[in-house]
Amino acid sequence: MESQELRKAGLKVTHPRMRILEILEATHARHMTAEDIYKQLLTSDEDIGLATVYRVLTHFEAAGLVTKHNFEGGQAVFELDRGKHHDHMIDLESGRVIEFVNEEIERLQHEIADKHGFVLEAHSLVLYVRPKKKAAK
Repeated sequence: MESQELRKAGLKVTHPRMRILEILEATHARHMTAEDIYKQLLTSDEDIGLATVYRVLTHFEAAGLVTKHNFEGGQAVFELDRGKHHDHMIDLESGRVIEFVNEEIERLQHEIADKHGFVLEAHSLVLYVRPKKKAAK
């Protein structure tokens, strides 16, 4: 995403916004807390405070650039909204977030809403999982 994407979203291009956007785009961990972003800024000797990070993320969320998730028992995490819907599994032992897409689950959710007289507009599915125990030999 470039400065023109910020402008298209109705946001003024500022150094903190550009740096935070760069971090979100470059990270291998798609789900980052504001503190994770702040720590990366500190390692780059950026003079951008934690309050600014929260403010920028709030603006990004309002503009539709990021999605905020409040997974149970954890801090809010943010990911770039790349326009493709996906669901999440949270590993209760490690805290790792696993993304997945399953067309059958999507179809069933629409079917259930329809049976109850509704049209599904949006949803969030989070599965809380634990690794299977290995069988003893």
